[in-house]
Amino acid sequence: MPRLPAPLTLPDPDPGSTRDGRARRARGKDPGRPVDDAGARPLRTGRSPLRRGETATAWAYISPAVVIILGLSVVPVLWSLLLSFQADDLVTPSRWVGLDNYRALRQDPHFAEAVQHTLLYTVLYVPLSIGLGLALGLALNQRIRFVGLYRTLFFVPFVVSATAQGVLFSFILDPEFGVANSVLHHLGISPQGFLSDPGQALLVLVAISLWSGTGFCVVVFLAALQDVDPSLIEAARLDGAGRWHLLRHVTLPALTPVGAFLLVWQTINALQVFDLVYVTTKGGPLGSTTVIVYFIWEQAFKNFTAGYGAAAAYVLALALGVVTVGMRLVRSRSVRRAPLEGAGK
Repeated sequence: MPRLPAPLTLPDPDPGSTRDGRARRARGKDPGRPVDDAGARPLRTGRSPLRRGETATAWAYISPAVVIILGLSVVPVLWSLLLSFQADDLVTPSRWVGLDNYRALRQDPHFAEAVQHTLLYTVLYVPLSIGLGLALGLALNQRIRFVGLYRTLFFVPFVVSATAQGVLFSFILDPEFGVANSVLHHLGISPQGFLSDPGQALLVLVAISLWSGTGFCVVVFLAALQDVDPSLIEAARLDGAGRWHLLRHVTLPALTPVGAFLLVWQTINALQVFDLVYVTTKGGPLGSTTVIVYFIWEQAFKNFTAGYGAAAAYVLALALGVVTVGMRLVRSRSVRRAPLEGAGK
């Protein structure tokens, strides 16, 4: 007679996984939860003493950094805001003047010239740095020989400080003993004033900034190009897209977020340019390179009108805030519009 198979024994189900278990858990009567000695209600599991000790230890470690951040950022910002409503020479006691500093800025022709020079510098530097960075990034994204060396050479100027750049180009562009005029002389071109010519000085500063700032854009665009989905490029090529169509319809849309970031970053840097101007021209010649930040420094630490300089600094801070918020709004609108356009197609 054949033997019958042994019956299978199933384990008891988890009380919390059954319907009754879930109902008891919802009513707070789940036997799996810890209860007090009387068994009347579940115990409240609060933060253990060990957890509270870890939190206290963490705050003890980060408190010095918090104090330093507050002391070097928040407190000076509030102090300078109060200073902008006062007449202060950093020596004698200050005097409250209200909005007089801001009214004086509106009528100051030197401040208006500084604003014009800053805007001209920004309009020239920002699009040129982004455009050159994109072009070089596309070129260096190809498989060419010594591409790593080329990428390094384009990024090295960005690492050099603006002070060192100013000293270097002050020697190169010296109107009498500089290398630039020596090369122009051998080419049969008359010597140029460069940084000593009011008509050329600001343009030369833009060129120096492009020499250093373009490398940052190149690196950012290269990183973004590495993240472009190869399947999209391959699909576009199978559909017969040429190099221009690949760039316009595949590559550039993928680089839009990076381009928006660089636009904001380079604009903020251009509006705050100071050290290069201070090292090379000191606002000259004839005030042709006086930008807003140099104007602020000149008023606060050269003319000893700290309240007036603080007011100019907050005008610049307001402009930077408007630029940042405006670009973020434009970016958010474009992001919302993109799915709608894709659905329409």
